[in-house]
Amino acid sequence: MNVTFLNIFKIFFKIGAILLGGGYVIIPIMQDELIKKRGWIDEQELCDYYCVSQCLPGIIAINISILVGYKLLKFKGVIASILGMILSPFITILLIANILNQILHISFIDGIFWGVNLSVIILIYLALKEMWQKSITDNFSLIWFLLILILSIFKVSSVVLILSSIALGIIYHFLKEQKDA
Repeated sequence: MNVTFLNIFKIFFKIGAILLGGGYVIIPIMQDELIKKRGWIDEQELCDYYCVSQCLPGIIAINISILVGYKLLKFKGVIASILGMILSPFITILLIANILNQILHISFIDGIFWGVNLSVIILIYLALKEMWQKSITDNFSLIWFLLILILSIFKVSSVVLILSSIALGIIYHFLKEQKDA
């Protein structure tokens, strides 16, 4: 499929329509649509875009779509991807807003939400598994991960953890390049 404004819009409209849950759920869906089916980006780019998107304010899925759209078609790609991502949920919200209160009390609908919650947990697990394989590549990254995990348990600010990880990543890769050179 060619990289055009309309194609970017259609793909992100589809992603927005099937996206259930938060930021972790987007990984398997985008892998399938953007990497496997179209080859618009590769695994490492998606991992990088996801990491950057978590550090930025706003919705992770929208942030990733902005980065992918920009890579594909610069600012026109950004507009297409944002419109695609937000239009389908917006339409869905408009359609169900009036009847939501009535259907929430039906046990069948309660069962649907129970099943969706379980599927979101599985999608989060798949995203975590993928991120683990891409991010924990040596003993140093494993030790740093465990340290950050422990600090997060003790409620150290997420901002401090993210900024210190970024700083350590820059230093680590700079020293690694120096050693390799």
